[in-house]
Amino acid sequence: MDRHGFLRQLHRVYKPRNYLEIGVNDGRSLALSRVPSVAVDPAFRVVTDISCDVHLVKATSDDFFARKDPLIHLRTGRNPFRALARRDPVHLFGGEPRLELSFIDGMHLFEYALRDFMNVEKHSRWSSVIVLDDMLPRDVDEAARDRHTKFWAGDVYKVAQVLRRFRPDLLVVDVDTEPTGVVAIFGANPESTVLKDKYDKIIEEYVVPDPQNVPDEVLVRKNAVRPESLLGAGFWTGLSRARNLRRPRSYEVGPAVRDQPRAASSA
Repeated sequence: MDRHGFLRQLHRVYKPRNYLEIGVNDGRSLALSRVPSVAVDPAFRVVTDISCDVHLVKATSDDFFARKDPLIHLRTGRNPFRALARRDPVHLFGGEPRLELSFIDGMHLFEYALRDFMNVEKHSRWSSVIVLDDMLPRDVDEAARDRHTKFWAGDVYKVAQVLRRFRPDLLVVDVDTEPTGVVAIFGANPESTVLKDKYDKIIEEYVVPDPQNVPDEVLVRKNAVRPESLLGAGFWTGLSRARNLRRPRSYEVGPAVRDQPRAASSA
């Protein structure tokens, strides 16, 4: 299954009521959304029909998130009828929008992808799902910071390493999609400042010249879950319900979300 097939099915099983995409390119992944969306790219070239209510932003993701109200397009209080149409009565009278499904496929350099995750997490909640693309390069050349191959993942795979090391509260799941893999992240905490506080130290340690020292477990996808197994896991209905009802992090679906992807990976 390729990344677009995975995203298509993820929309179906998780049923997000909004969507953020960083890195639009030709619009093929954005075309999968049927919900209010925000799409950010400094040089998009959309050639695909789009079938959602979208705010297409021509800017870098750093500049976008530096805006006073970057997600104003998703602020349902501007139009109460929109909240009803989205089956989101809790937001009928407005409130700070929270991202439900986000797909990060921007600049293929570690520090950019890390900042994208940090910014997305600040606008998410624990029941949100964040997906990063190009996380499982197949060889050292694909993982280079300086592109010289047809398929290029860059060194964004390091984001997963950093999250597992500095943010053990998150669940970071490698997903074996073609061609260069994705990672799905569960359990976002918008209040966390760990990555912000340690950012300079992290950059100093992880941004290094080519060739990159890619771990063998990344290259061979040792811990990667089959996309079909993750999409077919039993926690999605409970996670969606917890999201829709704004259940707290301690809600009983939490252990299920943590256990079932691991079970899927061993299937």
